Amino acid sequence: MPGYLLHQSATVLCMHGGQAQAAVPNPRVKVSNMLTVQMPNPWIVAGCPFTTPAAVPLPCVTAQWVTSALRVKSRGMPLLLQDSQAVCAPNGTGVNIIVTQLRVKAQ
Repeated sequence: MPGYLLHQSATVLCMHGGQAQAAVPNPRVKVSNMLTVQMPNPWIVAGCPFTTPAAVPLPCVTAQWVTSALRVKSRGMPLLLQDSQAVCAPNGTGVNIIVTQLRVKAQ
């Protein structure tokens, strides 16, 4: 299913509210004058407040994407879409993509 391309300035939050940011943007493709992002590159999560019921801190540190565009690639790697999914380490929760550009779609 087609979805809007994710870019470096997209608002992505871990399930606990921590801000995720692209660690390695794609310099070859821009949308709305912002760099796009590719699947194999991890994202850094900052400000995750998650603690377990035993009050042991276990905040999200990184997010690794597991789904991406099927047909659109840049430099041989698939681009991320608004409906792409990621898994946060070390606790295995997902992310919420809140805001992204609304001009370019891919599949």
